[in-house]
Amino acid sequence: MPPPSDIVKVAIEWPGANAQLIEIDQKKPLSSIIREVCDGWSLSGSEQFALRYADGPQLYITEQSRGEIKNGTILRLAISPARAARQLLERIQSHGIDARLEALKELAKLSADPTFATEFINMEGIGTLARLVESGTHFGEMLAFTLTAFLELMDHGIVSWDLISLSFIKQIAGYVNQPMVDVSILQRSLAILESMVLNSHSLYQRVAQEITVGQLIGHLQVSNQEIQTYAIALINALFLKAPEDRRQEMASTLAQKHLRSIILNHIIRGNRPIKAEMAHQLYVLQVLTFNLLEERMMTKMDPTDQAQRDIIFELRRIAFDGDNDPSGTEKRKAMYTKDYKMLGFTNHVNPALDFTQTPPGMLALDNMLYLAKLHQDTYIRIVLENSSREDKHECPFGRCAIELTRMLCEILQVGELPNEGCNDYHPMFFTHDRAWEEFFCVCIQLLNKTWKEMRATAEDFNKVMQVVREQICRALAMKPSSLEQFKSKLRNLSYSEILRLRQSERMSQDDFQSPPIIELRERIQPEILELIKQQRLNRLCEGSCFRKLGNRRRQEKFWFCRLSLNHKVLHYGDLDETPQGEVPFELLTDKIPVSDIKSVVTGKDCPHMKEKSALKQNKEVLELAFSILYDPDEALNFVAPNKYEYCIWTDGLCALLGREMGSDLTRSDLDTLISMEMKLRLLDLENITIPEAPPPVPKEPSTYNFTYNYG
Repeated sequence: MPPPSDIVKVAIEWPGANAQLIEIDQKKPLSSIIREVCDGWSLSGSEQFALRYADGPQLYITEQSRGEIKNGTILRLAISPARAARQLLERIQSHGIDARLEALKELAKLSADPTFATEFINMEGIGTLARLVESGTHFGEMLAFTLTAFLELMDHGIVSWDLISLSFIKQIAGYVNQPMVDVSILQRSLAILESMVLNSHSLYQRVAQEITVGQLIGHLQVSNQEIQTYAIALINALFLKAPEDRRQEMASTLAQKHLRSIILNHIIRGNRPIKAEMAHQLYVLQVLTFNLLEERMMTKMDPTDQAQRDIIFELRRIAFDGDNDPSGTEKRKAMYTKDYKMLGFTNHVNPALDFTQTPPGMLALDNMLYLAKLHQDTYIRIVLENSSREDKHECPFGRCAIELTRMLCEILQVGELPNEGCNDYHPMFFTHDRAWEEFFCVCIQLLNKTWKEMRATAEDFNKVMQVVREQICRALAMKPSSLEQFKSKLRNLSYSEILRLRQSERMSQDDFQSPPIIELRERIQPEILELIKQQRLNRLCEGSCFRKLGNRRRQEKFWFCRLSLNHKVLHYGDLDETPQGEVPFELLTDKIPVSDIKSVVTGKDCPHMKEKSALKQNKEVLELAFSILYDPDEALNFVAPNKYEYCIWTDGLCALLGREMGSDLTRSDLDTLISMEMKLRLLDLENITIPEAPPPVPKEPSTYNFTYNYG
């Protein structure tokens, strides 16, 4: 019989004594349990002791966290957090170097525990550590442990970062600026500066005065990826917290220091795989860089601003430079209107009005001008190719460029803050100083190509944009390493390929979301589940051979179990060897009525997994173990020969007890069989659009005198 849920069996250690095996009653106060443990070792003053985990982060157990203790956990009796904090504080202020180092080493470990951290901070411990750093007398390993403990204590958020002194900041910044500082000290110093910047506006200003971007960029050219990660994290923090009017200035400084090319050559194209934290920091830098476009994206064009209007004139001039301006004002105005129409603007008379909607605002005009000036041949080809068409299939360059810019802003989430835990950076954006503009130039050529492939007209504009969005997103998902590779991916994603992919995905995933299809799926599912259930029960009736658990050095023994044909009794018995063919019921001497079965348990909950301590480390056996608990307080224990048999038997036993079959095999079989059945039933509807709702019932006829009289 399994133990009550509020009783936990654990082992408790104490240096120099045999471990105690006790049962913790979760209903009893923790203080009384500690008192009983102390009494077992004849220790007085139980209030000076506490329990903590023997392995892992050495967290103290409190009334709030005691519910997380699991059966079989090894605990350690230790001095209480308050007493430990007091002793460590005294030891780190002692004169013996060895004693101080050991104390700082233990402090760095215990500082991750919030209970200990609270006690240590209440004793002015952070101030003591800060003074040790400010004194400049600590070096090497001792300083590294001091900084680790300081950072762990501050990260609990118990005290404000604003209490940090300027001399402490200067000392930490000095470690970052030193050319030959120990790696562990540099890593912790960068982490402390990042936390300062992110948690306090006043500290951001102080750190920004002490740390130069050039010094941080130097740390990106080392071979240690952790140092590179912390350096980029600090650059990101300074970038994120900088006032809006200083971000462009900081971006210019980073560009002058060749940050992008250093990241590309020393990190992205380095000889080490990029870890998750580094990928996240590159993603953050990518987002913050693109967010510099937000101001232009949200700036409307002022139709009265001559400098802005001159940009539109420049677009017209580059496209139609061969035309001579007519002398008359009216003629010139009429010609400009015609040119603006050929350029694809919606407002032919005053195209400035096309840029009054935000987003994309002036950012669209910036992109168009970059294309016209830096990729002039491409720009002229796109404009002239479409302006000379007379078949209503022309692709309006102006309107397309504006909508494409809006779409790219949505895809790359321009203006949004980075998502915590996201690692979705794109290597190709680190391969060019004007990556955004070059990205636009590639995509506008794609749009023009797709427009021609779809033989689209103005009415098809939204359909074309949807296809182009899918092409861009699919190509980005492949993580091309350069813009050239991005172009190559797009060449393989033509309109016909997109149609093929859509059709393939629809067929493979049953991507039909209309209510009739969903209703059909719901109707089919019970039939399929019943079919799976019958298959499982039939397999149980055939029976399976199981290996007996015991001493591996002895000869291996087997036993066999099978369900009776009427599904009422489980028959089982020992075998000398693996059976060949069907085992008759006569050879199976033991039996369990199905009506006596109370439950089926798996893994760690099985009695034979709890009893066999050596097996707790054998994950493979643990994943294949299951037990039948039956009256009166008995258990039949199994270890399946493989995962397939495990799923068959656990599903079959659950089906016998009227419970849900929840194995991975059932989910897989259900998906496969439903998919096949759906495809068979929908064969006659291939290439027919299934409506969202049934067609309306027609009105009743005025009379029913329309039957044919065969007489």
